[in-house]
Amino acid sequence: MTTSRIGIRAYAKINLSLRVTGMRPDGYHQLKTVFQSLALHDSLTFEVVDGPFSISCAAAGVPLGEENLVWRAAQLLWSASGRAGRPAGVRARLVKRIPPKAGLGGGSSDGAAALVALSALWRTGTGPEVLRELAGRLGADVPFFLCGGTALGLDRGDEVFPLEDLARRHVVLVLPPFGVSTPEAFLGCDDDACESDRGTAEDHGAAGGGLARLGGGIDLQVVNELQGPVGKRHPEIDRVCRRLAAVGAEAAAMAGSGSTVFGLFARPELAIAAAAGLEASGHRTLVTRTAARRQARAAVRLVWTRSSRIN
Repeated sequence: MTTSRIGIRAYAKINLSLRVTGMRPDGYHQLKTVFQSLALHDSLTFEVVDGPFSISCAAAGVPLGEENLVWRAAQLLWSASGRAGRPAGVRARLVKRIPPKAGLGGGSSDGAAALVALSALWRTGTGPEVLRELAGRLGADVPFFLCGGTALGLDRGDEVFPLEDLARRHVVLVLPPFGVSTPEAFLGCDDDACESDRGTAEDHGAAGGGLARLGGGIDLQVVNELQGPVGKRHPEIDRVCRRLAAVGAEAAAMAGSGSTVFGLFARPELAIAAAAGLEASGHRTLVTRTAARRQARAAVRLVWTRSSRIN
């Protein structure tokens, strides 16, 4: 019997900048955002087996059925390749390290990784353009994970343009004891609401005055316009940003739609000391670093592939 197995990494992200620029006719918000990959990642293994497609994961609370973006990616790719019925012939194992409902894109990154790995295992011959189109159907930020590194996202965030990679920063992630769903983060954030909250976001979401000029002609200030509306319901987010600024973060802001807060540090010892101080005061933290495009594109290349024949 021939078995094939693929292992792949799915990297987390933060939004260095997230601005709401309007509303689309379909009800989605128009965004201008700068994504940044992190070294923090989930690990996925896909193995050819007999029987229906299935997912296993030891982490509590991770859905193993159609609510999981890995499952939805499998169904989408299966149908797009002209196959009838439900996906079959592969078992997926997911090792979760990216916290859920944290604004770090873990589910979306897993979905993007699944599209790539399953396309190879099922030998669909799906090209990059079709994969990007399928990724956009999975979710607004899924296409970014087919790019990685530092990238500009427009429209829903699904129109992705690579930028010159940000110089390496060490990142402290502070994980509050509550999550924020994407609908909750955008609740009430129409043009007027985000405009009125912009001052709050810039005051508390750009510690240190922003970052150096990036590629693509963008002068970037670290700011998240969702932070103001979310911070009104969860003031702990702004307090953590101020705390990170006080211990030397170049910039601090809420990650994506929250609830995670990130701080950027030039030196690893500063990040480690900041995380230790926050842990001592009862906060849960993770320390990681930014990931360049060549590293983060492990989400679109096969980390390892093995085929063997078992007698």
